Amino acid sequence: QVQLVESGGGLVQPGGSLRLSCAASGSIFSINAMGWYRQAPGKQRELVATITSGGYTNYGDSVKGRFTVSRDNAKNTVYLQMNSLKPEDTAVYFCNSRISVYSGATREYNYWGQGTQVTVSS
Repeated sequence: QVQLVESGGGLVQPGGSLRLSCAASGSIFSINAMGWYRQAPGKQRELVATITSGGYTNYGDSVKGRFTVSRDNAKNTVYLQMNSLKPEDTAVYFCNSRISVYSGATREYNYWGQGTQVTVSS
């Protein structure tokens, strides 16, 4: 059993910053890509940022230059530093990770966290 637990969401004023964290735990053989997606009311879930085990990053166009994704492999944790926040960044942010587990054989699965609310408003 693998779990992703997010923290760090909340209410922030436009122009402010927040840092999200997501820790993976459980019967983990290895963690491949980790990242963040978001979903605003009435909209589809969209890519925010991802990072591979080797540190290669990918960002959604709307957050490039403002958000930074990083990870601590020793802690099985991915972070999202969000700066210069805008009202349109308001959404539920979901942690996502491709994790390999071993149960007789190694298989990779796609896991999601429960989501954390980020609200940008004055």
